[in-house]
Amino acid sequence: MTYDNNKGEVIDLKAAIATDGNTVASHFGRCQVYTILELQDGKWKIVKREANPGHLPGAIPQFLHGLEVEQVVCGGIGNRAMELFSEMGIRVTAGIEGTIDMVIGQLAQGTLAGGEGQCIPGSGKGQGVEKSGCDHANHEEGR
Repeated sequence: MTYDNNKGEVIDLKAAIATDGNTVASHFGRCQVYTILELQDGKWKIVKREANPGHLPGAIPQFLHGLEVEQVVCGGIGNRAMELFSEMGIRVTAGIEGTIDMVIGQLAQGTLAGGEGQCIPGSGKGQGVEKSGCDHANHEEGR
């Protein structure tokens, strides 16, 4: 989608990266912030960081939809969140690890490829289970 952001700039795409520090968060719902990127004049730019509004059912997809995000990049993500994003027309690229700069570079080159990124239901604090991480097959507890 292309639209004007009321600053006279044409924006081709808006993306959100689930972020912990300077890396892609292992679980999109429990990240610290969402790094919001815009593709402007063929270049990806970080435009802001938005605090995670809380890991409540359906809240984050609705929050990111309200920010006009069209793509979400994350490590792990649950099936219900994937369904909600799909219903909203938001593409999800899961199974991503690495730094935000690496993701921006891969987005710019068109080489960002997702992988296995499904979380096991009940593995998050939003499900009433206190854990420091997801139950990903290769996930280290506390990471």
